[in-house]
Amino acid sequence: MSDHLMATYARLPVRFERGEGPWLWDERGNRYLDALSGIAVCNLGHAHPAVARAVCEQAATLVHVSNLYRIGPQETLAERLCARAGMDAAFFANSGAEANEAAIKLARLWGHRRGVQNPTIVVAEGSFHGRTLATLTATGNRKVQAGFEPLVHGFLRVPYDDLEALEAVARNMPEVVAVLVEPVQGEGGVRIPSAGYLAGIRSLCDRQGWLMMLDEVQTGMGRTGRWFGWQHENVTPDVMTLAKALGNGVPIGACLARGEAASVFQPGSHASTFGGNPLACRAGLAVLDVMESEDLVARAAALGKRLRAELKERLAPLPGVVEVRGRGLMVGVELDRPCGELVGRALEQERLLINVTADRVLRLLPPLTLADEEAHRIVDAVSRLVAAFVGG
Repeated sequence: MSDHLMATYARLPVRFERGEGPWLWDERGNRYLDALSGIAVCNLGHAHPAVARAVCEQAATLVHVSNLYRIGPQETLAERLCARAGMDAAFFANSGAEANEAAIKLARLWGHRRGVQNPTIVVAEGSFHGRTLATLTATGNRKVQAGFEPLVHGFLRVPYDDLEALEAVARNMPEVVAVLVEPVQGEGGVRIPSAGYLAGIRSLCDRQGWLMMLDEVQTGMGRTGRWFGWQHENVTPDVMTLAKALGNGVPIGACLARGEAASVFQPGSHASTFGGNPLACRAGLAVLDVMESEDLVARAAALGKRLRAELKERLAPLPGVVEVRGRGLMVGVELDRPCGELVGRALEQERLLINVTADRVLRLLPPLTLADEEAHRIVDAVSRLVAAFVGG
């Protein structure tokens, strides 16, 4: 381990040198099956030929020019994303945290222009929105916030999947201007809200004149078996954020808005030096091309359903397994005890990359390009790991 890296990660003892599809190889030539996709980033798998080709071509042509000038790939990507999502305008950043930061600033500016002195954004317990000061304040995880006080004012937290709590806020908090939630909580434990939750938020926001803002950083780009998580309830937010899978590993984030929210930012309101550069946007365009041509959203829906069904069949009889849940290829296996050690066991014993979140939830986020045989491998490996861990 390098002595010159800040100790911000408890890194596992492996160093990968190359990847292809859902597979990774370490420096000794050992092969690993990646059921995490760089935490929902490499939806097309590693080293996808179309993305690699687009990045190489763009790198040999033009990597960066500032946003003081028009950028062709940025304009094209904005048009295609807005058409796909039913939005009107996009702002490009470099990460999910930056995209959420843009959404937060947009909501505050929206409120101030309506005469709200202290614009407040309602957020949810168990959420994760990023590591900047504003986004970690919005995040509903005290561990993420500890030690970074004073936090940013202007957020009000309510339980996730609780419309009554939001109604109470509407009755008692006149300075609320927006609600920011995830369609499915990823870091919060792959928590699926009740049917009607997002539709209820949409209805409440319409009545109150609030912005409905959805963090689709993890759920977007086909992960849940729809292009965007809100499409499971056929509602459309006013603002949505994307990142992770948008560039298949090339850093890019986006804040999309529609209606009046799309015109809140004006020259000087917000900016990003690297955001929307030609290289990142070409990667994003290549991702869209592949997803559309190979119908990967439908693939994620169908394969995710089978993967969850097989896991339920194998794991349901085991003591200590609380639930198998998910949407599309966003899958969580909740146990009745902390299970963080399963990450290391999976790496060493099964050569499988997984994740544990919310202490007790084994999380699977495999590539949308995963083959049936590779999905079966994941089920077999996870079943062995969990059975040994809970003593089944």
